[in-house]
Amino acid sequence: VQLQASGGGLVQAGDSLRLSCAASGRMISTYAWGWFRQAPGKERESVAAISWSGGSIYHSNAVKGRFTISKDNSKNTVYLQMNSLKPEDTAIYYCAFKTSLHGSVAYWGQGTLVTVSS
Repeated sequence: VQLQASGGGLVQAGDSLRLSCAASGRMISTYAWGWFRQAPGKERESVAAISWSGGSIYHSNAVKGRFTISKDNSKNTVYLQMNSLKPEDTAIYYCAFKTSLHGSVAYWGQGTLVTVSS
C-alpha cells in the first residue's frame, strides 16, 4: 500500500485547509485510516482516525471541534478538514493505514507541511 498526502501549505491563524491522502495498492477492509502530526521538536501524535466503514471516528482533544476526518472508499482517499487553524497546529501531517482505529500503523504516507502564522 502506498499513501500520498497533499494539501498542506502556509495559512494564517483562523484559516482552513483540507488535507487529502490517496492510497494505492491492496486495500484491507478491516484497516482504519489515520492522520498524525509532528511539530518541530515534538513527538509524532495521533490527530484523527476513521474506521474502514466510517462507523467509528476519533479526534484528539487538541483538534476536536475544529478538524474533521472523512473518507471516500470509492476513491481510496481520506481527508482531514482543518478549520480555525492555530499556530500550534503547525506541523508535518502524515496519513497512515492502521490495523484498527487505535491500533498500530501498518503503512505510513509521506508528510505534508502545514504552517500556520499568527
